[in-house]
Amino acid sequence: MLCDIQKGPVLWLKKLRLLSFQITIITSEQFGCLKNLKQLILSGNQITTVADFTFKELAKLRFLDLRNNKISQITENSFFGLHVLETLILEQNPLETIEAFAFIHLTLLKHICLGDFQPLPSELESSVNVNLTHIFGVFPQGLMHMNISSMWYTLNIIIGSNSTPKPGISLQLSATTVFFQDCWRPFFQSVVSLTAITERLLCGSHFAARYFTSLQYFGFNSVLSAEFVDMTDLNTLVEMRYLTLMGVELYRQPGLATMFHNLTKLETLNLVTCRILSLEEEMSRDLHSLRQMSVHIPEEFSVMESFTEPLTNLRYLLLYNFRLDCSCDNTWLLAWAERQPHVQVVFYHPGEADVTCKNENGIQNFARYSAANCSLDVGFVLFLCTSLGLLLFMLVVLLHQLAREYLLAFCHIIRCWLEEAVRRPNLRGRYCYDAFVSYSGSDERWVVEQLLPGLEQRGPPFLRLCLHSRDFQLGKDIVDNITDSLYGSRYTVCVVSRNYLRSNWCSLELRLATLRLLVEQRDILILVFLEDIPPLQLSAHHRLARLVKTRTYLDWPQDQAMQPAFWDRLWTKLVPPEPHPGQ
Repeated sequence: MLCDIQKGPVLWLKKLRLLSFQITIITSEQFGCLKNLKQLILSGNQITTVADFTFKELAKLRFLDLRNNKISQITENSFFGLHVLETLILEQNPLETIEAFAFIHLTLLKHICLGDFQPLPSELESSVNVNLTHIFGVFPQGLMHMNISSMWYTLNIIIGSNSTPKPGISLQLSATTVFFQDCWRPFFQSVVSLTAITERLLCGSHFAARYFTSLQYFGFNSVLSAEFVDMTDLNTLVEMRYLTLMGVELYRQPGLATMFHNLTKLETLNLVTCRILSLEEEMSRDLHSLRQMSVHIPEEFSVMESFTEPLTNLRYLLLYNFRLDCSCDNTWLLAWAERQPHVQVVFYHPGEADVTCKNENGIQNFARYSAANCSLDVGFVLFLCTSLGLLLFMLVVLLHQLAREYLLAFCHIIRCWLEEAVRRPNLRGRYCYDAFVSYSGSDERWVVEQLLPGLEQRGPPFLRLCLHSRDFQLGKDIVDNITDSLYGSRYTVCVVSRNYLRSNWCSLELRLATLRLLVEQRDILILVFLEDIPPLQLSAHHRLARLVKTRTYLDWPQDQAMQPAFWDRLWTKLVPPEPHPGQ
């Protein structure tokens, strides 16, 4: 009874600490004389009751610490008169009830610690309901920090109204499970720092963190055996700068690849005793501002080389008490840590001199494992390159022997593609002939006596035909002659007869002309039948038979009266759209 021996108010005392004095009850008579007291610390006693109006005389008290006592009830008038109180600490008390408006007098409150809440003995439920509006009435505008705990019980937090402190609240929660109600209230947007020591943090059945849209710091301390909750919505906290996840089984998260997307302002990331199989680039894609990362994973995991590529501002990487998978995918990590000039990498593993890894053979030194299993064998690489080069050479020789006649055609096909791509303004300028005539030597008399006069001597304009007996270059390979002449002509005229079908050279000319037709997709192939060929005989030549079924062709009329119409039709098809150069 400090004030019993005082004859007047004590004005000089500003701070009073009574620790572990075994005080059980406090009343107004004990402190009524301490008019200028600003700090009162009564932690670690046996206080069970805070009587009404106990602190009514302490009008200047700013700091009140009642932690670690046995207070179970706070009445409406327990803190009456503390109009300038800024800090109230009630944690580590078995609180069962806080009456309505118990804190309504604390209008300047900045820091408050409540707990540990327990259910009433008469209640069968193992959960605690805390209605903050019921307790405060109206939230103090200057409230900065709030700590609520319910020990081993489920904590139901009810906001209850749209009253909210100014933005900038730090909220700390501790319970087996935390349920929020009224998650749409403005209170959630005022919280910038959230620390939750709980197995589950929920609003309804959803992860509650997504409702704290202004959150800059988030610490979530769970246990590995906790019931699964989808935490993908972490990627909605775009203002977050510091994130700590402890005891979270990340490998079970279906949205792990996108969980850290959009966190472009995140500067510090701590993964402590979490479970994860590998750190991959998709996780770090948006972490461009990350400067510090700490990883403590109790089981074997891998770090993909692409994981660090987006981390352009990373300066500190702490890998604590970790063990890699014995995999060549992880060999890059040690070399990367040594050559990084801007990133300080710390491998901290107590009791072990070097980084270790684990596989079916047990724990091994990772550097020795990498040297034995992941080093590049130069001899094998040279052998492989030599073998591939020899195989390529053999393929080229075999291709030349089996398909020599098509190689030059292939070069012409490539040239056609390129010319089509650049869209040459004068396609006609690249042709030396108006038509290449493919015919059998047995039909040369008809070509010379009928075809040449019917086309080349008629004009203007006068056509120029390419005949193998007249226009092929002497000394040049015959296949090259055929290919160059065919691609140097605007059209190909095939003079088909029974002799034509029996000629191997004519068959080659028809195949090359068909290839050109497929590549250029233009009407450049004309079939002229000198005689009637039975369908059964024609079917043996499938390429020609297919052309006959899909394209219009000409028959040489035996009746001389019909021959002028034949030449008119053929000449009109071959004549160029403008005068031939030089004519």
